[in-house]
Amino acid sequence: MVLVTGGTGLVGSHLLLRLVLSKVKVRAIYRSKEKLGDVKKVFSYYEETPETIFNQIEWVQGDILDVPSLESAFLDIEQVYHAAALISFDPNDYKRLRKVNVEGTANIVNLCVHHKIKKLCHVSTIGTIGRSIAGKEATESNDWNELHTNVYALTKYSAEMEVWRGSQENLDVVIVNPGVIIGSGFWNSGSGKLFTTVKKAYSYYPPGGTGFVSVSDVVSVMTRLMESTIKNERFILVAENRTYKEIMTSIATALGKKPPGKELKKWQLEIGRYFDFLKTLFTGKPRTITKNAIYSLLHPESYSSEKVRTVLHYEFEPLEESIVFASKKFMEDCP
Repeated sequence: MVLVTGGTGLVGSHLLLRLVLSKVKVRAIYRSKEKLGDVKKVFSYYEETPETIFNQIEWVQGDILDVPSLESAFLDIEQVYHAAALISFDPNDYKRLRKVNVEGTANIVNLCVHHKIKKLCHVSTIGTIGRSIAGKEATESNDWNELHTNVYALTKYSAEMEVWRGSQENLDVVIVNPGVIIGSGFWNSGSGKLFTTVKKAYSYYPPGGTGFVSVSDVVSVMTRLMESTIKNERFILVAENRTYKEIMTSIATALGKKPPGKELKKWQLEIGRYFDFLKTLFTGKPRTITKNAIYSLLHPESYSSEKVRTVLHYEFEPLEESIVFASKKFMEDCP
């Protein structure tokens, strides 16, 4: 049997669907019943009877920070997919991020070692990949540097260290480092915000760019890695490197909206950061425009997926197809 953490998130829900359709016996951890509706919604995008798929999953209520609640979840498990994480780029959330992403991952690794799990797949981020040098695409071997790194990436890097610790304790592991994931169902968080933003038809787009990948490719690679003999390796998952202007134009076209035509300048971003700080001060809402965020926007990165393409003989699906599909579902959900 396979165990999935973070099953009520973007990657987790799509992974559960893939596993069930592949006739794999699955157990998934959830924290609140309210989130289970999100999973059924995702299943409905692909299957006419989502409830049937949903009911084939053995759901266990638990929390990766509460070890006793996880003990029963690990019974009779052979493989674990660890997709649970807290995503925030607000420096004020650093302690919470460390708690969930680092301590939570350490708990999962410890339980895997204790229960002699055969293999663990950890979902990380390209944020833990060292920056590219002299304009070359970044690879898995680039040196890590904490300078200009956001708090989310810092904690995910520490989480990876916990996974590598597990590998030293005879636990077979694989780590995937996806770029910005394009997928359906979570329109108010992560990359889903791209669709809600473009729908508003703003005139401006942020400078820079990064690596993008479809959620379908992410779960496909994850399952293939777990089925293989590959162990103790990490893999960048990026289908295409694109500018934010290009990605927002593609989404705008798919949504039938006017694409943005003006690039945000550094001084505009700095003003935005000041007002974003005031917004947080008076409303308590999370920071969205931080100093590190501006640095990243002004210093775009590109990433190479050559390693996973070669090792798995894998071909990523065209990103445009994923954008069109997600845009269609977005319009159905948010007319």
